[in-house]
Amino acid sequence: MSYSKAEQLIQLATMVSSRHYGVSLDDVSEQFEVSHRTAQRMMRALELQFPDVEIFDGNDNYKRWRMDGLHLRDLISLSADELASIDLGISHLERSGLVPEAQSLKSLRNKVLGLIPRSKPRLEPDYDALLEAQGFIARPGPKPKINATVHAQLVEAIKACRLVTIKYKSNFQTSEIPRAVAPYGFLSGIRRYLVAEDPNSSRGPTMKTYRMDNITSVEISDEYFTRSDSFSLQDYANKAFGVYQRDDEFGEIIWRFAPEAALQAQSYQFHPQQTEELEADGSLIVKFKSSGHLEMAWYLYSWGDKVEVIAPQRLKDMTAGFQRKDFPAMP
Repeated sequence: MSYSKAEQLIQLATMVSSRHYGVSLDDVSEQFEVSHRTAQRMMRALELQFPDVEIFDGNDNYKRWRMDGLHLRDLISLSADELASIDLGISHLERSGLVPEAQSLKSLRNKVLGLIPRSKPRLEPDYDALLEAQGFIARPGPKPKINATVHAQLVEAIKACRLVTIKYKSNFQTSEIPRAVAPYGFLSGIRRYLVAEDPNSSRGPTMKTYRMDNITSVEISDEYFTRSDSFSLQDYANKAFGVYQRDDEFGEIIWRFAPEAALQAQSYQFHPQQTEELEADGSLIVKFKSSGHLEMAWYLYSWGDKVEVIAPQRLKDMTAGFQRKDFPAMP
């Protein structure tokens, strides 16, 4: 067996042993970017080299493989690239003000190093070089402040599916107002928001976002709630350009980037469901459906006069007269 195939087999064994519910051929095809037939050959090789592999039919009626990973410990190694990526992730979390998540990732990092101790001595030279090359040091600049106690209580309530009462003061209120909500998760951008269902909304049970820095306290109720199976945090996030969203803003967004900015604009993904179209004069039309006009206006300002809002009219009015011509560079 060649070195590359042996390395791939160990990666496959690591993947199979790390998933309690096992892996399917589709999982292998996706992870290793191979055809279904190649995935079958890989699983046969795994069965030959690791006789304790368990094969069973999953709840989805697909054949699955799983195995105990304890005997893999001496075969697994940690690369400098992988360790540097973990530390880069920690740095980005801290830079974004997500301190609890950064602490959790640090704890995971230490556990990984403890489980694979033989990797440590050979990591240091490449590891240090990678951190320097990736700009590991967090750069100065604004970041949101998050109350660690508030965050911890909300995490606990989300895991237990328990209702909470938050004391919340929006920017347009002079005093805190208690709000009973069902917390679903968090969205992070320039600021961090709690996504929660408001069961007492005048519109009926409604998903809303609450700025974390405006939540001063949390009281966890003894009452439980049932999460909606139809709700997807990712789908909810995709409805907004940034984090904050309003139902009455959601609709088609159309921007036209000037010919001299088209190539630069093509290097960005402005929204997961965007479409692009190059016009005859070289300008670029970008379309997507979203809300969050204020965050769009903040972002579009950085393009100066190189972008024009075609629709909606509300966003067009917000940006009118603010397209500066003297910006020396585009984003």
